[in-house]
Amino acid sequence: MQIRYLPETLINQIAAGEVVERPAAAIKELVENSVDAGASAIEIDIAEGGLKRIVVSDNGRGMSREDLVACLDRHATSKLPGEDLLEIEHLGFRGEALASIAAVSKLSIRTRDAECGEGWEISCDAGKKSEVIPSSHPQGTRIEVQDLFYATPARLKFQKSQRAEEMAVKDIVTRLAMAFPHVAFRLTHAGERKLHYHAMEGRKARLAAVLGREFGDNAMEIAAERDGVVLSGFAGLPTYHRGTAQYQYLFVNGRCVRDKLLHGCVRAAYADVLHRDRHPVLALFLDLPAAEVDVNVHPAKAEVRFRDPALVRGLIISALKLAIHEGGFQTSNTVTSHALGALGRSTTGALPLHRGNSPVVPLHYSRNSGMSPVYSYQMAERAHESYQAFLPEASVPSARAEAVVLAEPSQDIQDFPLGAARAQIHENYIVAQTRDGLVIVDQHAAHERLVYERFKAQMAEKGVARQGLLTPDIVEMEENEALLLLEHAPSLSRLGLEIEAFGKDALAVQAVPALLSGRVDTKRLLFDLLDDLREQDRTQILEEKLNAILSTMACHGSVRSGRVLSAAEMNALLRQMEETPLSGQCNHGRPTYVTLSLKDIEKLFGRT
Repeated sequence: MQIRYLPETLINQIAAGEVVERPAAAIKELVENSVDAGASAIEIDIAEGGLKRIVVSDNGRGMSREDLVACLDRHATSKLPGEDLLEIEHLGFRGEALASIAAVSKLSIRTRDAECGEGWEISCDAGKKSEVIPSSHPQGTRIEVQDLFYATPARLKFQKSQRAEEMAVKDIVTRLAMAFPHVAFRLTHAGERKLHYHAMEGRKARLAAVLGREFGDNAMEIAAERDGVVLSGFAGLPTYHRGTAQYQYLFVNGRCVRDKLLHGCVRAAYADVLHRDRHPVLALFLDLPAAEVDVNVHPAKAEVRFRDPALVRGLIISALKLAIHEGGFQTSNTVTSHALGALGRSTTGALPLHRGNSPVVPLHYSRNSGMSPVYSYQMAERAHESYQAFLPEASVPSARAEAVVLAEPSQDIQDFPLGAARAQIHENYIVAQTRDGLVIVDQHAAHERLVYERFKAQMAEKGVARQGLLTPDIVEMEENEALLLLEHAPSLSRLGLEIEAFGKDALAVQAVPALLSGRVDTKRLLFDLLDDLREQDRTQILEEKLNAILSTMACHGSVRSGRVLSAAEMNALLRQMEETPLSGQCNHGRPTYVTLSLKDIEKLFGRT
């Protein structure tokens, strides 16, 4: 078989298959070029999901006549001034996008250079460029793509439905809009407006516009820095979550990427406050020196590789955990809204009812309070002793239909964030009165969280107790796998798992965490740890397994539904909730309390 050189047209078509696999990918490249050109307003118009027509217009700097001719050539770019591929300061840099799109479509460009003020136009049909002619186009650039993939009809067979392609385009535009709030974006499909985001000053306002007002109302600000890596953004409260991880966004130096690192970090940070089947909503922005991240590992630049992934992972997890500890005792105001909505729907009165949107009650734990999580755990344990008598050892009376109504509370006790207990209804819900409303507390869910935090505090103080095995478990594996686990043996030992080499291709498990004794398959545990270490260089899975056991123990060791509590017991529970971080939700992510302001209650009765 003779080796031959491929023609330029075929080379461009091959490149197009890597860079522009669907209309959304083409739009991403074109819009990123507009952002790099300094545009403050970008308009995207598509037809038939982008397969028939794509038009991207901006008010950026535009191009000169020479740049217009060069931009359609492969590997021609203005975004790499030097020879170092890691020194990338722009979104686009390969110099392949326009040439690849032009190779498989009918493309035309109109532009006006901001410096010289001259306008020019060029067209390209399946990679064949026309002559440049003068144009009366206003400031900026307009690129029109007709019949995408018409030069490679086989690729059209692999495109999805117009609806699916349209949704992919919307996803790309919304991600770009989140990254660049100072830029206005407008997307139309067949003349119908699909998205319109005005230029905004703050990032939170743009995220609320994209992800919904509820996200803006229930988002915790994330801000951290370590060794030149800056993390910012917003993450939803633990009680504000979705059933899928598709609402988790990571941006690296302004570039939206899909990275396994993010999902692993989020799972680790929210493990204590959210069920594994639920996922928080968040948008995180990483800014770091260009030399510390390789964005050239994927043709479409959808993936990146960090020089120090452990640093990035540690930064994300610690920042998220700090925010959760500071805001984790709050419940999402959507919980209150849903409660008011349910009350409104069940009311038989004729007056119109409105959903409330009361603010979340802030509790007594904050960054400025000087109270560390460990100190809070100690306070929680002391408070726990004050009502130790009503743990499961006490007798459980039969459920009663009537509520336990308490006497009028003192004015001082109503000033506490969760107020003063006034009643217990259905022997599971505590109704407390505050200065400006009321709080409903799920006593089992609340105490489950408190007991869980107490268990974790004991573990942190005394370490993980280990159970030695009478006969070591021998687990066979590849030599490189055994070496990887042995490298992390000190970390595993601190978590109660002791391993030793047993020849070249096996490990001997000498001890396991006492909490897992009799409950864990050591072989499966080791291979699960291997998978985690390969993917993210972490041993978090063992800690997650231990926390899962502690959570189960806390559930069995907490105040059960159907337990009648005295006034002192109810108020002791409220006070401990105020002193314990993460008390806004139980171990499974369910809210422990709902707040209703007096104004919200009055709305239900048409008094406002």
